[in-house]
This record gives sequence, structure tokens and C-alpha cells, in this order.
Amino acid sequence: MTSLDSQALLYNFLMRALAIIFAAVLAVGVFTSAPSSPIQTTGFDSNLRGVSVSQTNSGKYVVWASGTKGIVLRSFDEGKSWKQLKVGGGADLDFRDIEAFGTNTAYVMSSGDGENSRIYKTRDGGKSWMLQYTDKRSGFFLDSLACASPNHCYALSDPVDGKFLILTTDDGQHWKQLPHDQMPAALPAEGAFAASGTSIALCNNNNDIYFGTGGPAARVFHSADRGRSWTAVETPIASGNASSGIFSLDCHGRYVVAVGGDYKNPNRADGVAAYSNDRGKTWHLADHPPSGYRSCVRIAAGTTFAMGPNGEDTSLDYGVTWKSADTLNLNAAALAPSRTGWAVGPGGTFKHVGTAGP
Repeated sequence: MTSLDSQALLYNFLMRALAIIFAAVLAVGVFTSAPSSPIQTTGFDSNLRGVSVSQTNSGKYVVWASGTKGIVLRSFDEGKSWKQLKVGGGADLDFRDIEAFGTNTAYVMSSGDGENSRIYKTRDGGKSWMLQYTDKRSGFFLDSLACASPNHCYALSDPVDGKFLILTTDDGQHWKQLPHDQMPAALPAEGAFAASGTSIALCNNNNDIYFGTGGPAARVFHSADRGRSWTAVETPIASGNASSGIFSLDCHGRYVVAVGGDYKNPNRADGVAAYSNDRGKTWHLADHPPSGYRSCVRIAAGTTFAMGPNGEDTSLDYGVTWKSADTLNLNAAALAPSRTGWAVGPGGTFKHVGTAGP
């Protein structure tokens, strides 16, 4: 072999090595969340579990948040300042979910036994709130709220009379219970979780409705006809006690991603994330899961984002593999279609979150 041949081989080897390194760096850059920013505070002492992001006609983001001690907040400047919006009669409620549209319209949902579970709505930016629904029946406990528009929403309650209860409104004012007859019976001690207000999700022009459960089994209930009929499928998410199961799910087309685990054992990583690529018919555990219990999962523009007490994770393949993005303790997040959003957590904390990519 001549010296020229040796130089050529060395040059080719170096070029291949550089290409591999460049590809790896690029992949990490695309997969990782936007650079971490220091956690911030709203200035209000509340365990925030509800968050919603909407846009004004001019394209500016409006962030709404809700939590314990009857707290409802709104920010017009992406979290630089917050204003408390007081809900009459709700000072002692635990507002687990909020769904907002622009600057003036929002629903807020409280969780609790019986009449402590309520749905309020404002149309004037929080100056006044109308109590739209509550219930005295045994077992009634609201877990999650999902809205497709200012007038079309669904709410999920724990089982009443042996079956999960789904409420809906088609006019933004009056709520009704969907028929029970096509809903599979709940298992003994089966329930849903209100940790982030995200245990119910809407997809495919709202034809598909999914919600997740826990306790004796971690099941996903699915309706492909806007709640007229339902199926229930068991998933491999951790279950078997009152503190474990599916805490959150989200969907995009045929993909559905569920996260959870055992909130009393937050560092346990097995059985905390599962995915389906056939609209919830079959489920598989994540090949590379998040590093512990996760209370919220959100999907935007092909990126899946999850969070819990010991950190945040992202996935680019709809929940098959996950990569750690941060170690902050946050409960819930809301993402805009542009893949930017906000997350909230204990002590009135919040953080701007986003994902890299085109």
C-alpha cells in the first residue's frame, strides 16, 4: 500500500467519523426540549394543576392557570405578570383544570366529592363566573375537562352507579350526561385521576374520545362516535392499587400516548408510559420510558411532552422512546400548535416550555 493510499483511507475514515458525530449532535438537538429556563413563580401560593394557552386575534399568547385555594390566574404577557380572577363561591375549591379561548372566555373545573366538583364559565375575562354544573350523587368526582371550542366540551367523572360519567355541552351553557347504556361497567375501586386535568382527550374532529383509568387496572376507554358507544382496553401501565394507573393521555390521528405510574412511588420508572398506533386498540410499553411517574402528557406538532415530580421528557416517535429534558417538579402543561407552551406546578410555580425543530 502506497503512502497516498494510506492518506486516502485515513481521510475517508475521518470524514465518516465526522459525519456520524454531526448526525448524533443534530439528533440530540432536535430531540431535546428548548433550553431550560429557571423556574418562575406566579406570586400566588397555590398548587397549580390546570393550565391553558390561547391566542388573541393579533397572535399574542394568553396563559390561564388554576389550582388550590380557589386560585384562577391569567397572564397577557407570557407569564411576566399574573392577575388573580376570583370565582364567587369558589374560594375553598381545588381547580384542577381550565380550558380557555382568547382573553375573555374560559371554563374552570374543580375536583372534590359531590358538590365540591363544579364547572364554572366566564365570558367577560373573569369579572364574573357562572356555575354551570355540579352534582350531589354519590361517587360524583370530576377529574378532567376537554373542550373542542368555546361551546363544545366534555367532562369526566369517577363512576356513578357503577359506570364512568361523561358530561357534555353543545351550546356552552347547558350540560347533560351522555347515555350510560353503551359504557362498559367500571371495575370495583376503578377511577380516574385529576392530577393534571388531562385524563380525557379529544381527537379526529372530536369523533374520538379517550379517557384513562387506574386502581385495579389501567384501562383506556375509547369512543369513536362522540360518546354514543364505548370500548375499554387494559394497558400495561402500572396499576394494582389506588395510587397507580393512567394519569394523563393525549392523541393525534391514530396515535395515543398514556402516562402515569404510581404517584406514591414517583421514582419508579417501569410501567409509566405506553403508546398505541392503532387508535387505542392495542398498547405497548415505551421502549425507553421516562424516569418516573408522570402526571401529564401533551402532543403538539409531532412532539410528545410529559412531566411529573422528578422531571420532564420528550418523545419524537409518539411515546415509543423518551429523552429527559429537565428535572423540575411540574404538574401539567399546555402547548400551542406551534409547540410552545407553559407548565405549572406546586407553590405557584410555572415555566415556559417548548420543543426544538422546524
